[in-house]
Amino acid sequence: MAKEALTLKRLVIEIAICIAILFAVMMLCAFAGSQSISFEKVFMSDGAGGIGNIDRQIFFGVRIPRIILAAIVGAALACSGVVLQAILRNPLADPYILGISSGAGLGAIIAILSGISWSFWGGSSITAFSFVGAVLTVWLVWWIGRFTGKSQVTSLLLAGVVVNAFFSAVIMFLTSIAKSNQLQSTIFWLMGNITEKSNSVLVTACVLVIFGILVLFSISQKLNVLTFGAEQAKNLGVNIKHIRVIGFAFAAFITAIAVSLSGLIGFVGLIVPHGVRLVFGPDHRRLLPLSAIIGGIFMVIADTIARTIIAPAQMPVGIITAITGGPFFLYLLARYSRKVSWLK
Repeated sequence: MAKEALTLKRLVIEIAICIAILFAVMMLCAFAGSQSISFEKVFMSDGAGGIGNIDRQIFFGVRIPRIILAAIVGAALACSGVVLQAILRNPLADPYILGISSGAGLGAIIAILSGISWSFWGGSSITAFSFVGAVLTVWLVWWIGRFTGKSQVTSLLLAGVVVNAFFSAVIMFLTSIAKSNQLQSTIFWLMGNITEKSNSVLVTACVLVIFGILVLFSISQKLNVLTFGAEQAKNLGVNIKHIRVIGFAFAAFITAIAVSLSGLIGFVGLIVPHGVRLVFGPDHRRLLPLSAIIGGIFMVIADTIARTIIAPAQMPVGIITAITGGPFFLYLLARYSRKVSWLK
């Protein structure tokens, strides 16, 4: 039986339902943690005599900002995965295949080893250096891809693999010579870690990621055509070069924001787009916004597990996404593989 055609009303309803689920998950996860908090006390003001309401401070000052950050990171990585899979026509493509992760990691390690402690707009030097490293790496990969071959897709993939391998080797070298007090911070960042950020960083990251997702959504219909091949896209009047530049640039941009804030978190940009595609179909008008929301849900749950499973200690969230991502993807694949194909 053919799937029901996508309409604006249907899309709005699906997005609204997913947003409601995201909000419910965020609220539930905010009450989970090593320190139990009361629902009633959370929404009470400070006590008499200026005595602080600890439950309220934990909820609004620690957990909610961290959960919002996890949702932002998940949305950015998932949307980036959707776009890169479409542009590169490679179902295994994810935000890190083009060396973005290694560039951000190199920038972060340079900040850690140099001992720079200044902050920028509420963000640490590690955040700033990793963002710059990611952006410069994207530019380098794009330049190498354009310079080395006529097939831009193949050249980008090869350039990304080479740059990623080279920067990873540099990262391993720098890690091997790091001091003991620097080594833990370096490894923890490389394994992916969601930590509390200032309100200014959260607001800035949220605005920039939402802007990037909206730009990518504006080319979603053309991404549908692009997945069928360059020749067919040209015949239908799609400016392939223009779409690839916009898609690649903004996918890399939101990935750089996510990586600079959370470290290297794998699997989100791979399994979430595939999971949404297998359930809802390959139409990018639906795939992009739903992947963003479900990516946020996935990251919020993963981070909640990471900070509670061995409480009061915390586990890097990248471990959770790697452990849970594989089985989750296999489950969706087994259940829906007969219903939806890659190029339906």
